[in-house]
Amino acid sequence: MRYPIAIGRAGKAWQGETFVQGKFVSPAWSAPWVVLRDHPNLSRIIPGGSPRNPMGAAAITLNLSEVAIHGTTASMRRSVGTAASYGCIRMYNEDVVDLYHRVEVGTPVVAIP
Repeated sequence: MRYPIAIGRAGKAWQGETFVQGKFVSPAWSAPWVVLRDHPNLSRIIPGGSPRNPMGAAAITLNLSEVAIHGTTASMRRSVGTAASYGCIRMYNEDVVDLYHRVEVGTPVVAIP
């Protein structure tokens, strides 16, 4: 299966190998310090299900610090297909839900430049 994604901006994208550490439906989001530094007026925690929550419909967390494969908000949908994130892999909500059902905790993940 192939999905369109958004990757990390220049200097923020990761490459290498890791694995799926967790799976969450409609997760709350806690803004990492680097995001808060760039957006100081952003809420520190955005509840799951909020239309402002950048995790979207689901998150598949990776065994990397603060990196996940996750959905999008309505306004972030246009970033899919670009290098726009702080290191996470963004997907359309409908695609991340499909992927969520296809992977298990422990599934290998490889990012190739």
